[in-house]
Amino acid sequence: MTDPATIDAAQAEADTRRWLERAVIGLNLCPFAKAVHVKAQIHYAVHLPAEEAGLMDALLSEANDLAAVDAAVRDTTLLIAPNTLADFLDFNDFLGRAERKLSRAGFDGVFQLASFHPQFQFAGTEADDIENATNRAPYPTLHLLREDSVSRAVEAFPGAEAIFERNIETLEALGPDGWAALDVGPGSARP
Repeated sequence: MTDPATIDAAQAEADTRRWLERAVIGLNLCPFAKAVHVKAQIHYAVHLPAEEAGLMDALLSEANDLAAVDAAVRDTTLLIAPNTLADFLDFNDFLGRAERKLSRAGFDGVFQLASFHPQFQFAGTEADDIENATNRAPYPTLHLLREDSVSRAVEAFPGAEAIFERNIETLEALGPDGWAALDVGPGSARP
């Protein structure tokens, strides 16, 4: 495995694509991901510096860029930050500030901000509980989703409210060894 401090943009993007293909799409954790992936409507952006302020600026820039492009061309953006906010609690605090910043920038009702982190942990769980893997990515990742696209996807997918429970069942059946066998961590892909 590669040391996260030495991850370059090509490696971060390759690892994230591998995670998306093997875990998110491969396990069907998000039934909406495959369509935008197959249509190449996912934009991958990588923020390499360690500064939080720079990540906030990058997020706003990516939101502006996403708003300026038709959804048929770019439906969603994954902003990958391999060298920033390695601590999950710091990342979680950052998310609150990021949502407020996006709202103040006029994106309330336009975008949703989802998040993934290698140390993601649901409240009330232990760090090694397999259900936490539903929101674990190789690196801290901010996901900008178009509200309109999310609404259309939920309308077209019966039982969307059950996705979370189904994902936990999937991961419990897979188990920690099965998750590890997916090999979706930092440095796992060839750029």
